[in-house]
Amino acid sequence: MEERFGFIRDKLDIKILILFILRRLPEPVTFETLSELTLCDEGISYFDFAECVAELVATEHIITDGHTYGLSEKGTRNSDITENSLPYSVRIKAEKNTSELSFRLNRKSMISASSSIRRKGGYTVELTLSDGISEIIALKLYAVSQAQAQALENGFTKNAESIYNRVIQLILET
Repeated sequence: MEERFGFIRDKLDIKILILFILRRLPEPVTFETLSELTLCDEGISYFDFAECVAELVATEHIITDGHTYGLSEKGTRNSDITENSLPYSVRIKAEKNTSELSFRLNRKSMISASSSIRRKGGYTVELTLSDGISEIIALKLYAVSQAQAQALENGFTKNAESIYNRVIQLILET
């Protein structure tokens, strides 16, 4: 590994950073997403990053299904032990980046939108919003076309919390 200008200077630091990042995410992420989150320090090259991920998979710190990467129990234990060795500025930047992604992933996991064709024509659109424990609202709507069904799904996915709040507000109006 050549001399770099960032705070992360060797493969061990890169591996600790990768484990640190994965530890803060609610679900496995793609290689591309992991690389974007990890390349937050000028001392890390893409090739060193890719090599470190491969080594972490080989040592079973990271598990992969071939598309996404997540932490194993071994990776979690080692991350908890080593994360304080990361430079403070790198930790802060990685935490900021992972918290933004974590929020989006958590939100995505709480919203469900799907449609199915009805036997007598049209579509049934099923929309749900969860609080992380159970559903807080579930709607079944009729759509006349696939385009309308898709528009309902997209609109709900984009505005689920606002829709929930507005429904509650309308019901409680006297």
